[in-house]
Amino acid sequence: MKGEKGMENSREILQNVIGQVRQVVVGKEACVEKIMMAMLANGHVLMEDIPGVGKTTMAVAFARALGLEARRMQFTSDVLPSDITGFSVYRKDLQSFVYQPGAVFCNLFLADEINRTSPKTQSALLEVMEERQVTVEGVTRQVPKPFMVIATQNPSGSAGTQMLPESQMDRFLICLSMGYPELSDEIAILKGRSAGNPLEDIVPAADVPTLLQMQTEAEQVFVHDVLYEYAAKLVRATRVHPMAELGMSPRGGLALMRMMKASAYLKGRNYVTPKDTEQVFADVGVHRIRLNARARAGHVTSRQILEEVLTQVPRPVPAKR
Repeated sequence: MKGEKGMENSREILQNVIGQVRQVVVGKEACVEKIMMAMLANGHVLMEDIPGVGKTTMAVAFARALGLEARRMQFTSDVLPSDITGFSVYRKDLQSFVYQPGAVFCNLFLADEINRTSPKTQSALLEVMEERQVTVEGVTRQVPKPFMVIATQNPSGSAGTQMLPESQMDRFLICLSMGYPELSDEIAILKGRSAGNPLEDIVPAADVPTLLQMQTEAEQVFVHDVLYEYAAKLVRATRVHPMAELGMSPRGGLALMRMMKASAYLKGRNYVTPKDTEQVFADVGVHRIRLNARARAGHVTSRQILEEVLTQVPRPVPAKR
């Protein structure tokens, strides 16, 4: 782990990246920071919201600010699994089949409106999201490092949408919702767009080797034993909540630990605090909880359940390392 000077340098780079993104995404500071944490944790992000609030713009801005190779795919009903993973075509001049890489062979894959395509196409992402590899015709190929998916989806019940299965939802590190901007922010957006496309003004503040190094360092952030216990108790509390039919999985607990470390690293610390845990808990768990009939009848949301869990599980006060 870096010393204080090294941590300060990393924090400066991260703040520069965030600053570049904020030139484009106005008034969504918390959302920008959470996505930066997810990238430090080498995880995937699901953004569920109505169309037109800037989800795609956010993803493109991060790709440019971090110097990542990004590809975008609009998920519609006619998108095939081979469009994602790749396929082989016969080359007459070579008299053999040649593999054509799919859209996921990049650093940042933007899956736009992922819940508008078929379940078969959705499932094509499962292997690459978990293993960072694709298997086509029995041959396994690694995707570039780092590899992250930012997927957007329209609210459940919107025209032409199909729900993602729990197994795929569980592979997203966090789930965020941007929401409508405040009035002052919307005015700033209108003014900014009238002067041109702000995405064109983004200057890379980092590159692939730098991001890979920061991901390694974020993984090494110290977690006190009482915080391991705290995280485990929070996860277990979601499974016994009277409004939850399905709670967070062990994969969800591991995702929580990764986000806790990334939160501390982003703030320039080499140790996790209870506040780190509490700030990311809802984003890690909101898409991993299935509500029961009682909750649905009472219009209770997954986020409300997670906020209640935070008030029920005692907060520890660990000694610093």
